[in-house]
Amino acid sequence: MKAWRVHENGEPREVMRLDDIPTPEPGPGQVLLRVRAANVNFPDAMLCRGEYQVRPPLPFTPGVELCGEVAALGDGVTGLDTGTRVISPAALPGGAFAEYAVVPAAGVLPAPEALDDAEAAALHIGYQTGWFGLHRRAGLRPGETLLVHAAAGGVGSAAVQLGKAAGATVIGVVGGPEKAEAARELGADIVVDRHREDFVPVVKEATSGRGANVVYDPVGGEAYTRSTKCVAFEGRIVVVGFAGGTIPAPGLNHALVKNYSILGLHWGLYNSHDPVAVGHAHDELCRLAGEGLVRPLVSERVPFSGAAGAVQRVADGRSIGRLVLTP
Repeated sequence: MKAWRVHENGEPREVMRLDDIPTPEPGPGQVLLRVRAANVNFPDAMLCRGEYQVRPPLPFTPGVELCGEVAALGDGVTGLDTGTRVISPAALPGGAFAEYAVVPAAGVLPAPEALDDAEAAALHIGYQTGWFGLHRRAGLRPGETLLVHAAAGGVGSAAVQLGKAAGATVIGVVGGPEKAEAARELGADIVVDRHREDFVPVVKEATSGRGANVVYDPVGGEAYTRSTKCVAFEGRIVVVGFAGGTIPAPGLNHALVKNYSILGLHWGLYNSHDPVAVGHAHDELCRLAGEGLVRPLVSERVPFSGAAGAVQRVADGRSIGRLVLTP
């Protein structure tokens, strides 16, 4: 089969190579999936650079999630049939940017019927992260104000839709007019182009000085620091990632004085600590997709041959919504 592999760490466009390798076989408790679509995520770029919290042995195939078709079952696997359309996290070092991928059967979920392959591939990690961040960690309530950074990106766009579905007023922060238009189409009530204006006074004006009840931050750095200036009393800042490249050092004295919470979210831990909750979140996401309340913004369906360039665009912050590979 053909698979994109990283033989040395560096920028995606420079280190990803398309190789011919043997098609893997599923072991006990595993499933072989024929990849129908593979979503591109920022962690894929970090994996290429050797900067992710997981560092698979070289060479490895990036791609952390996919929509696939069950091609073969390993020993002991029940409840799945060949030919079934499913979604799943990938199992590094054999990631999703390949024609076939072997994954643990325990993480395989039915693909949402309301979505096509590319959309289904994107309704997993980003939306699960948004669901757990907004509902499990922050307890977002109807009528509250949600501030979303990188609101037109892969993770942020999911948070915008989930926030609206939860009955919140959503303020999205983006970088540039094209991304601002995308955030509006996603449903954000107010959109701030950070290249043109400061989001802090916008949030204060929109909330009559109270501030945002929940801040969803996949950026870090200055985005986090400025958010502490406009978070509400008993507000919650959900730390999702550091796409901006800088990990902030929060002033806990400031959190004490303003009475807000700082909540970390590493969604992958739920797969081992509380997989039942992951299944529940998937059911809710499928329901929302079926009702038309959420639908991943797939801005481009990239041919398999364009994988390296797609990962580089996500790494450089030049993508809107989701880029999805279609092998």
